[in-house]
Amino acid sequence: MKAISKWATAASAAAVLAVQAIGQQAVEIPTAPVEPTSPKRVIVVSLEDRKLALVEDGQVKKIYTVAIGKPSTPSPVGTFAIARRVKNPTYSHNGTTIQPGPTNPVGTRWMGLNLKGYGIHGTNEPKSIGKAASHGCIRMAKKDLEEMYAMVSVGDTVELVGQRNEETAQLFDLQKPGAGTQEPVVTASAAPVPSMPATEASSDGAAVTANQ
Repeated sequence: MKAISKWATAASAAAVLAVQAIGQQAVEIPTAPVEPTSPKRVIVVSLEDRKLALVEDGQVKKIYTVAIGKPSTPSPVGTFAIARRVKNPTYSHNGTTIQPGPTNPVGTRWMGLNLKGYGIHGTNEPKSIGKAASHGCIRMAKKDLEEMYAMVSVGDTVELVGQRNEETAQLFDLQKPGAGTQEPVVTASAAPVPSMPATEASSDGAAVTANQ
């Protein structure tokens, strides 16, 4: 796995502290055990390239192909966070309720962002993956979605990048910035992660309800 400079700050700082400790002649033994720190995770989505990378402690764990918002309903751009995780969501729209299963429009997992109506989820249209096809959410293939869902937590950072730059080109091993096809994007800012209700609106046009 490779390290990416922007998302490896925490790892670099830890390395500097380790070197400083080695240079000390005396080491103080803590009176209480040191609790392990939680891994720092960032989900980076390049909307131009329709790629998603899961970065943990500065290391790329996995890269996935995703679907993004279509030109009439583009995905937002900015730094957000996972505010809610729902396993096997129920989909409701215009009086119609669709239980978990192969016909559910948001698939088997929902990771809602702290931007109302937007999230990372599955789809009942697998052929849309890799295209600009959604109402603004990030769609993933079922196997990829369930794999990533198990590796992320509420509070993890999500960066939606509209146009390729040097860092995303390095992250995804792509050509220089500007080499891909650009899609319309919307710039948005997000508030700190709130507590979410049991039901929330999806940008794909319906309510998403937890099915525990």
